[in-house]
Amino acid sequence: MNSKLKIYFYHTRLTRESYEEWKDFRFPGHILYGLPLLEKHGIQSVMHRYKPYANRWKLMLYTTKEILFCKEKYEVLYGTSFRGLELIIFLRALGLYRKPIVVWHHTALRKSPNRLKEAISRFFYRGIDHMFLFSRKLIQDSIATHKVPEHKLELIHWGPDLAFYDHLLKELPAEPREGFISTGKENRDLKTMLQAFSQTNENLEVFIAEECGNLNYKKIADKLTLTDNICIHYTEGVIPYELAKKVARKKAIVICCLDFPYTVGLTTLVEAYALGIPVVCSKNPNFEIDIDKEGIGIAVEYGDVEGWVKAIRYLSTHPEKAREMGENARKLGEKRFNLEIFSKEIAQRLLHISTKNS
Repeated sequence: MNSKLKIYFYHTRLTRESYEEWKDFRFPGHILYGLPLLEKHGIQSVMHRYKPYANRWKLMLYTTKEILFCKEKYEVLYGTSFRGLELIIFLRALGLYRKPIVVWHHTALRKSPNRLKEAISRFFYRGIDHMFLFSRKLIQDSIATHKVPEHKLELIHWGPDLAFYDHLLKELPAEPREGFISTGKENRDLKTMLQAFSQTNENLEVFIAEECGNLNYKKIADKLTLTDNICIHYTEGVIPYELAKKVARKKAIVICCLDFPYTVGLTTLVEAYALGIPVVCSKNPNFEIDIDKEGIGIAVEYGDVEGWVKAIRYLSTHPEKAREMGENARKLGEKRFNLEIFSKEIAQRLLHISTKNS
């Protein structure tokens, strides 16, 4: 297809390397937020050269320099987050950066009780032309702040790269799925999950970083008396392909999270869609779907150890129901949430914004 649009693609992780891995079915395309399939819709990308600066100011200054001195022509800046883009967004608000900016906003917008901070925040959001969010709940909460007009906010049906997982399943030997698995690391309620599994005989494998953000998971686990059915592996870096192979061999996925106002656990949840595996998951009101109503697993209230024990035992003692939940999860991925669908939605918006700005 002839290119209709060229964008600057900003991601908060290595992009070129991941894109090359995607071509060989070694990296899931949804973690690249639609990039692999945008060309299918007539959109080419200038890929940002990401560097993992831990310091926020260093990241902002580096990102600003990379974008302002980019020699390749592009019409729209598309970012998977505004982290690192803050100075560019302020320049856009001031009218000094002329390209439209479209970003993913991972939380709902919030009001600040501090008047000065609130005024700065409102000015900042003037520099963003359009925002993609993961659920209607996040959009509704954002609208309630009156920071941005409703037309700037759009729900995108973010879901898994089904082709990646189908290829992975073909590579694996045909074996019965056994045991439970947890692979997330961001704002996980490790204590509740481990306490629950310690009261069951069900095998649990946990793949998690030693620490993430303000949480030191190793210290949390070390304070507990763990039973022999629990095995914790501490991981480093981004290894979605290796973890996906582990998940594909399990009979259920567990997503035990802390109460934070965004879609904590979503990446793990959509993996369940692709692999057709039931879930036990914290009841996050910010998800676009209701796990119980969709029949893809069991949702448990935050911090409810007994609720987790009941859910684990139910899936273990009702294998036919668990199989049905897994089938429902796959149908959800095929019909409503997948890379093909959300890449098309993103492409349509980027093309519209480019046309409106030309």
